[in-house]
Amino acid sequence: MSSAPKEGLDINQLRGTDKVAALLLAIGEEGASKVFANLEHTEIRDISHAMSNLGVVSPDVIDKLCLEFVRKLSSASSILGSHDTTERMLGKLMDKDSVLSIMDEIRGPVGRTMWDKLGNVSENVLAHFLKNEYPQTVAVVLSKIRQEHAAKVLAELPDNFALEVMMRMLRLEPVNKEVLDDIEKTLRGEFMTNLANRQKRDMHEILAEIFNHMDRSSENKLLGMLEERNLESAQNIRNLMFTFEDLGSLDNNSMQALIRTIDKDKLAIALKGISEDLGNKFFGNMSMRASKLLRDEIDNQGPVRLRDVEEAQTEIVKVAKDMANKGEIIISEGAADEVIL
Repeated sequence: MSSAPKEGLDINQLRGTDKVAALLLAIGEEGASKVFANLEHTEIRDISHAMSNLGVVSPDVIDKLCLEFVRKLSSASSILGSHDTTERMLGKLMDKDSVLSIMDEIRGPVGRTMWDKLGNVSENVLAHFLKNEYPQTVAVVLSKIRQEHAAKVLAELPDNFALEVMMRMLRLEPVNKEVLDDIEKTLRGEFMTNLANRQKRDMHEILAEIFNHMDRSSENKLLGMLEERNLESAQNIRNLMFTFEDLGSLDNNSMQALIRTIDKDKLAIALKGISEDLGNKFFGNMSMRASKLLRDEIDNQGPVRLRDVEEAQTEIVKVAKDMANKGEIIISEGAADEVIL
């Protein structure tokens, strides 16, 4: 025989199963049924037994139960949110195609439609993938993406294959929705997902960016420590770094654009004590009057702390890299064919 209903329960009187029962009653039948659907038979039995004998639980106790639940949840072990965990969870709720569509939106490249996304993929990468597809498929893809991007992709394809693609494009009829859906599914499943996995940045690149923003003494100290532990990685990082001295590789137009942009007071400090070749690169891209004024300012400023010089140089490098990212200048690293836009 069941016990008499409990009246006016205090939170300290509730056992674990009582608390679960009270919370499930508080969220209502629909919410509770979803929780029950994920429990074992014995757990459902124990909670149901507690629920049937719970009696009256005041709103104040319910509030305290909710706060207790949130506190315990927030103090639990850390959780991992990633593409893989999200994809697995979605896989339990919807079909594979729907999951791929959502994950494609999450992973990028950025764009609302598949054709928008392809427009953000390097022409080299896209051409490398498309050259293994049927010319008819490639013709459809190139007809759907931006024309300027299609031109670059077509130029990267093998000559004979590119000719076949162009012939298909000349004879291309309006493509029905089913065919487009199949092509999009192929691109999404075989290309975009693999592309997202390949685009994970190398940690050497990330560390090189970090060192680029660091003062010179800290950079030398930490890179020196890394060289002692892992010489190969330290050398890779140094090769990826862009320093103030590398500005000497700028073409004249890029150097002139940089000089127009940077703060002249910072430039006067940054040029203190640099090599003659680098100095000539800067002064040679200025008017005679501007060059003389800058030389006079450098001569008249007297001794300058090394730290101030390094900070000014770091700031100018940041400006140069920002301009390069915007396409305003070209940063060349060594050989003429190694150009970063």
